[in-house]
Amino acid sequence: MNHLLFRVVIANEQHLQFAESICAEMETSSKQRGTGISKRSPEQISYYILAGKAVIALTQSGEWAGFCYIESWDNDEYISNSGLIVAPSFRQSGLARKIKTKIFKLSRMKFPDAKIFGLTTSSAVMKINSLLGYVPVVYSELTTEEKFWDGCSSCVNYEILQSKGKRNCLCTAMLFDPMIHTNEIVLSQPITEQAS
Repeated sequence: MNHLLFRVVIANEQHLQFAESICAEMETSSKQRGTGISKRSPEQISYYILAGKAVIALTQSGEWAGFCYIESWDNDEYISNSGLIVAPSFRQSGLARKIKTKIFKLSRMKFPDAKIFGLTTSSAVMKINSLLGYVPVVYSELTTEEKFWDGCSSCVNYEILQSKGKRNCLCTAMLFDPMIHTNEIVLSQPITEQAS
């Protein structure tokens, strides 16, 4: 499927109807892959939508096809692009890259001085992050805010994280530091598109 058939927009209140199905797909996908993912609730997803901190991919017919949101930590010193999900029938279409690019640009617009980080077990996400300017880092370069690490408690690998004193786990940590890295190609494209 051609990813140009999708619109990736900043989510708003008209997309609240998809919160429950997005959460369900996040959980199902995590179980199928056997990898860790922090469990989310429809209320959490709705919060990020209403706060203007989420992007959603839509098909031509208005069906949700993918989603991602922004969380902030340590008084906005760090932010994470979290909850990336592409609905099963739209995977392998290039949509994940389009979503990650949009949420990266939204993150840079809302939090221009923040370090953007992510944890992932997905080689595809690592490749996309690398294209956006992220680099692999050790966990000590990430937020120390306990609330972030508490979010890992529903992950199948949480015992490993705890046994390592939250210094490492099976996920790869990646970081974009705006004081060190730039990504002029991504940032030169407009971010202001809203859903109609």
